[in-house]
Amino acid sequence: MADPVADRDVLIVGTGFAGLGMAIRLRQEGLEGFELIEQAHEVGGVWRDNHYPGAACDIESHLYSFSFDPNPDWTRTYAPQREILAYLRRCADKHGLRERITFGSALTAARFDQAEGRWTVTTSDGRVRRPRILISAAGHALTQPVIPDLPGLDTFGGPSFHSARWDDSQPLDGKRVAVVGTGASAIQIVPAIAPRVSQLLVFQRTPPWVMPREERDIPEEERDRFRRWPALQRAVRARQWLWHEATAIGFVRRPGLLRLAERRVRRFLEESVPDPALRDKVTPRYALGCKRILLSNDYYPALGQDHVEVITERLAAVRPGALVTADGQAHAVDAIVWATGFEAADAVPRFEVYGRGGVSLREAWRGGIEAYLGTAVAGFPNLFLLVGPNVGLGHSSMIYMIESQVEYVLDAIRTVRGRGLRLVEVRREVEAAYNRELQQRLARTIWQTGGCASWYQNKDGKNTTLWPGFTFEFRRRTRRFDEAHYLVE
Repeated sequence: MADPVADRDVLIVGTGFAGLGMAIRLRQEGLEGFELIEQAHEVGGVWRDNHYPGAACDIESHLYSFSFDPNPDWTRTYAPQREILAYLRRCADKHGLRERITFGSALTAARFDQAEGRWTVTTSDGRVRRPRILISAAGHALTQPVIPDLPGLDTFGGPSFHSARWDDSQPLDGKRVAVVGTGASAIQIVPAIAPRVSQLLVFQRTPPWVMPREERDIPEEERDRFRRWPALQRAVRARQWLWHEATAIGFVRRPGLLRLAERRVRRFLEESVPDPALRDKVTPRYALGCKRILLSNDYYPALGQDHVEVITERLAAVRPGALVTADGQAHAVDAIVWATGFEAADAVPRFEVYGRGGVSLREAWRGGIEAYLGTAVAGFPNLFLLVGPNVGLGHSSMIYMIESQVEYVLDAIRTVRGRGLRLVEVRREVEAAYNRELQQRLARTIWQTGGCASWYQNKDGKNTTLWPGFTFEFRRRTRRFDEAHYLVE
C-alpha cells in the first residue's frame, strides 16, 4: 500500500509543449513549488509519439516554438519531428526541469478534497500526491489514437500499427503496404515510404485539400545571424504570426474569401495530378478550409507512381493478409499503417477526475466537452486544462495559444498564493455563457458551413475543438486571471 508523500503545491500532468511551457514559466517567475509527472520515459508529448517517416510540422519553425525560448538553430523553415523533439529536450535540460519530472508515472485518478482544498492524485507508480493545484497538460486532442473497429481486425497476422505508434522494428522495404487514411499524417507518410515499398495502397474516405508548402533549408549563415541578433528572429516570427492572423478572416469571418484561395489550390491539384481518373478521386467536394488544410509538395506526385493506388471504396473488414472493401474485394497487403487520426471532439481524459461532490469529469462532459477559455471547468476547483476544448486552431500556431493559457494559469496561481485562497472555481453560469457565445460564433465559420464532417466536430456536429477567432483575441481574454468570474474561498 502506497504511503502519501509530501507534495508540492502544483502538479503538472504531461511534458509536451504545454507541460514544459507551464513549468518553465513557473520557474522564471520564481514559483518553485511544482512537480511534473509523465507516463512515458522521455519528454516531448505528441512529438515524441509521432515519429513516423516524414513527420514534420506544418507551421513555420520560428512560430512553432516558445517565444520565451527561441531556437536559432532550426535547419528548415518547417521543422522535422526529430528537431522539434530535440528542441523540447533541450528546453527541459536548459531550465533544469528533469529533476522535477517523474517519468513512467501515469495519472490514474484525481479526487478533489473540498475540506482541504487539495487534490488527491494517484499514479501508476503507486504514489499518492496532494497538490493544491492540478494542471492537466496531457491534451484532449491528438493524443488518443483511433483505429476503426473492423470485423477481423485481430486476424490480419502481419504488422499493423497506428501512425502515432510507429513500429520501427517492422521494416516496410519491399512489402505491400496499406496506408488507411488521407489526413495530416498520411500525406507525410505516403511520400516517405513510397520509394521503399513494392506496392502501396492508400485507402481514402474523403480527399483532403492540399496546398504547396513553401519550404527551404535555413543555411548556416542565416542561423548565425539569428544567434547574433535575436531581434531579427523575433521579427521573422512576428511577420509569420501576422500572415497567419490575416488568413483567419476567411476561416472565421468571411468564409466566401476562401473561394479565391480555392482556385489557386485547384490549379496546384490539376498541375500535380495529370491523370484525370486519379485527379477525380483526390478532388474534394467540400469548401476549402472546412477540414484541415494540408501542406505538401510531394503527396500528389507520390500518388501518381505506378505502384501506388488510391482506393476510395469503404473498408468493411480485415482478413489474414488482406483488407476487404465494401464491394467484397480483398486487397492483399503485408502491413497496415492506420493513419486514422485521434479521438478529438469527444475526447475525455484517460484518467478519472472527480470534482466537487464526487462528480466525474466524464459525467460533466456527457453532453459534450467544454470549458471556460478552454482552461477551467465548473465543479472542478483548482483544476486547469492546457490545450482544452475549443483552443485548437485552423490557421496558426498552437504554441501561441498554449502560451496564452500558461500566462492565464500563472496569474491564477499568483492570485491564489497572493490572497491566500483555498480554492478557485469558475462559475457555472460564466462557463455556460462563454460556450454559448463560442457555438454561436462557430456556426458562421467555414468549419461549420463548408459542407463537410470533420474531426473538429463530435458525433452531433458540435465543434468542440477549434477557437472561432483570431489568436490575439484569445491572448487578450487570457491576459489576466479574471477572479470575478470565479467562486473563491
